[in-house]
Amino acid sequence: MALFFDQAWYDERLAERGLARAVLAAVAGMSGEELALAYKDQRELTAAQIAAFAEVLGVSLAEAARRAGVGAHAASPPAGLSLDQKVASLEQRVAALEAELARLKS
Repeated sequence: MALFFDQAWYDERLAERGLARAVLAAVAGMSGEELALAYKDQRELTAAQIAAFAEVLGVSLAEAARRAGVGAHAASPPAGLSLDQKVASLEQRVAALEAELARLKS
């Protein structure tokens, strides 16, 4: 069981998908600096951020949480979100990814 953020594993999953750390940060609603701190175990991650990581990497929530070095509390989605809130959150993530893609293309 990982006790610390598994940087190599996360970077390998990103490389498999042809993605940069900036995309992972954007999807989770984080800045690059915040993600860098999480990679160095200097910033805690929320359950929603772990869920975003799992989604973009195509792995289970439990695996993403374990590899991020967080406890079981992050392996469950945030409670109390309505379907509309979940859809809005996904739309926000897609918009962030599209903005990052447009930035990379220019």
